[in-house]
Amino acid sequence: MGNCCCGFEPSVYRVSSNVKSESPKDESPLVQEVKKDENKLPSNPEEVEHLRRNSTMNPLVVFTFQEVKIMTSNFRQDYMLGGGGFGNVYKGFIGDDLNHREEGIPTVPVAVKVHDGDNSFQGHREWLAEVIFLGQLSHPNLVKLIGYCCEDKHRVLIYEYMAKGSVENNLFSRVLLPLPWSTRMRIALGAAKGLAFLHDAEKPVIYRDFKTSNILLDPDYNPKLSDFGLAKDGPVGDKSHVSTRIMGTYGYAAPEYIMTGHLTPRSDVYSYGVVLLELLTGRKSLDKTRSAREQNLTDWALPYLKEKKKLLNIIDPRLGGDYPVKGVHKAAMLAYHCLNRNPKARPLMRDIVDSLEPLQETYEAVMNHHNDPSTPTLT
Repeated sequence: MGNCCCGFEPSVYRVSSNVKSESPKDESPLVQEVKKDENKLPSNPEEVEHLRRNSTMNPLVVFTFQEVKIMTSNFRQDYMLGGGGFGNVYKGFIGDDLNHREEGIPTVPVAVKVHDGDNSFQGHREWLAEVIFLGQLSHPNLVKLIGYCCEDKHRVLIYEYMAKGSVENNLFSRVLLPLPWSTRMRIALGAAKGLAFLHDAEKPVIYRDFKTSNILLDPDYNPKLSDFGLAKDGPVGDKSHVSTRIMGTYGYAAPEYIMTGHLTPRSDVYSYGVVLLELLTGRKSLDKTRSAREQNLTDWALPYLKEKKKLLNIIDPRLGGDYPVKGVHKAAMLAYHCLNRNPKARPLMRDIVDSLEPLQETYEAVMNHHNDPSTPTLT
């Protein structure tokens, strides 16, 4: 997929026969307003900006489609970073006059996500969700949305460029060096902070599509969540969940959400547990190339997480044993609790952050001590 600012897999879940479609009461005011006439979606920058300003604080740049073509050199093929069900993502460059080809004009790399041109309601809705959520939310562990284009049938999003690409690409690559333990824990902690911020926001947000392809890395491997097309406003008041169509990615979605369509912040916690398991084992959540009993990572690994003697047998062998055993045990137990079949028994994301911070600090302290020749060897 390359260095990108979004995940490329299309959503693979669909409405099941025993799940109610989304109720207007469960939708944000913006989506309700858009759905008043599904055949007349906002079709120009003024209409989208009017909706966005009603629920956001962060200014976004409104680009024309001509400016989008300039920043991507008319969508040059060698600028393409990846593609999927929604369209393609290109690397682009913006400068003071949006023309990066003139000498002396300072340029900044960006990622340009171009939705396909069918202008379907669902496609526009996911595009609009990203504009709304990333326009009103700002956090070091959320990717920054710079601007958008809404012109005729064109739907484009322009993000900050994440130089190291997705966690998926780095973790499962056969050509890149394996991610060291400290980097994996930095990713786990930063991603947890991003989810905790969403869940604890004044208006809680459920991410709904947490996976390694949607976690992007900056040059220092700091993680940021991207692709908010499936994000939902969380339950408010005395409500315990929101009822919604089942959308997400196989292998990451919480079992109770798949069965009932009831979505809660603890659904994200389950998905987080799957990603933490991927970081520990170096295996994909679903891998059809493995034997039948090992294809589903959660089903295969879960019995090992509480067995200290067996646990190290499933840790990513590419780490070469270069990890703190106690830290591995604590991270494994955290994953175990996140993957509890009972959503109410799963920890809150803020508690996960509190559990992970000492693991990162302890490991870094040990490594600094080990690398300092003036200190005695630890035993």
